[in-house]
Amino acid sequence: MSRSLPPLRLMLYLEWLLLGMSALTALLLPPIYPLQTSPWLTVLIIVVFGAMGLRLPTNNFSHKAIYTAVMLGIVFLPAVMSNYIRFIPMLGLIAVIRSCQMFKLWGRLIVAGLVYISYLYIIIIRSKSIIFVRIPVGQPKPIAEQIATNTVNLILNNAISFALTLAFVVLLVNAVLSERRSRQELAIAHEQLRQYALRIENQATLQERNRIAREIHDSLGHALTAQTIQLENALLLLPSNTDRATEFLREAKQLAYQALQEVSRSVATLRADPLRGKSLESAISNLIQDFRNRINLIPNSKVNLTSSLTPEVSVTIYRILQEALTNISKHSAATQVTIQLQSQAGQLNLLVEDNGRGFHLEQNTTGFGLQGMRERATALGGTCYIFSEPGKGCRIQVVIPVIDSSLILNP
Repeated sequence: MSRSLPPLRLMLYLEWLLLGMSALTALLLPPIYPLQTSPWLTVLIIVVFGAMGLRLPTNNFSHKAIYTAVMLGIVFLPAVMSNYIRFIPMLGLIAVIRSCQMFKLWGRLIVAGLVYISYLYIIIIRSKSIIFVRIPVGQPKPIAEQIATNTVNLILNNAISFALTLAFVVLLVNAVLSERRSRQELAIAHEQLRQYALRIENQATLQERNRIAREIHDSLGHALTAQTIQLENALLLLPSNTDRATEFLREAKQLAYQALQEVSRSVATLRADPLRGKSLESAISNLIQDFRNRINLIPNSKVNLTSSLTPEVSVTIYRILQEALTNISKHSAATQVTIQLQSQAGQLNLLVEDNGRGFHLEQNTTGFGLQGMRERATALGGTCYIFSEPGKGCRIQVVIPVIDSSLILNP
C-alpha cells in the first residue's frame, strides 16, 4: 500500500488560499452572474478537492497516477456546469502544486502541460459557444469581426497569463522543494557527522586508555616488580646480614618512590587540560625542567611562536612533546637532546631530536607511544614524521597547519 504523507505546510497554506478564493467567488458571483446550478454544489466540489490535499501518495506510482487522474477529473470534467470554468485556473494551479510534491521533474511537467492544454481547450470551446450565442443571424460583418477579434484577444491574453502563472508556480514549488531537500540532506549529514565525531571521540578515548595502560605496564609494573624482588631479598638476608638487607630496603623505597612518580605522571595525562591555564611556552618550559630533573640532562631548546594557537593545537603539541621526552628518558640513554618549536607560513613545526641508541621502526614496541603521536597530529590535519636507526638516535618532526586564534576571536 502506498504511504501517504502530509504536504509541505507552505504549499498547504497556498492551496487553502486558492480554495478560499474559489469558494468565496462561488458564493459572491451568483447575485451578479446567476449560475444554472446551485453555488453550494460548486462549494462542495471545492471542499472535496481541498480534502484530497490533506494526504498525498508518495511511494506507489500507480496510486499517484490514480490520484492525479481523479484530481484532474474534478478540475475539468464539471466544466460543463455553467460558469464553473471560473474556478478551473485556481484548481488547476492546486493540481500542479500537488503534482510537484508527488512526482519528479518530468511528472510535474506532464501534469502542468495537461492542465494548460485542458484549460486552453475549455476556454476555446466556451469562446465558440459565446460567439455563436451573441452573434445573431444577419449581424453586420464588421460587428461580427469585432466580436471575433475581441474573443481571440481574450483567449490569447488568458492563455499567456495562465502559462506564465503555471511556470511561476512550478518554479516556486521546485525552489521550495529543493530548499527543503537541502535542509534534510544537511540535517542527515549533520547527524552522520555527529555520530562520526562520537565514534572518533570514543576511539580516541580508548586509544588514550590503552596508551596509559601500556605506560603503567612499562613503568609502574616494572618498578613494582623490582621492588618486590628487593623486599624478598631483604626478608631473606634480614636474620643473617642486616646491612645488606638494609641496602635492599633502601632500594625498595627508592623504587616505591619512582612508582609513585609514574602513577602521578599517568594520572596527570588524564587531565582534560594538561596546560592548566598556562601558555604553551610556559608549559613546555616546565616540561623541560621536569625532564632535566629526571635524567640530569639539559636539552637545547628553542621556542619561537609568532602567532596565538588554539587550545586544541597547544594541547596536541604539549602531548607529543611530553611523549617524546618520556621515551627519551626511558629508552634512549641520550646525552644530547634538541627541541625546536616555531610557527611560520601558517604552519607549526616541532622538532625533537636525540643522539641516543635509536631503534628499528619496524620492530617498535607499543611502549614507545609513537602511534599516539601520529594520531594526535593527524587529528588536526598535520603529519608526524619519525626517523630512527639503531645507534643513530631518533628524530621526530611534526607539522601542523594553524590559524591565528586571535583572528578567530576577533575577525
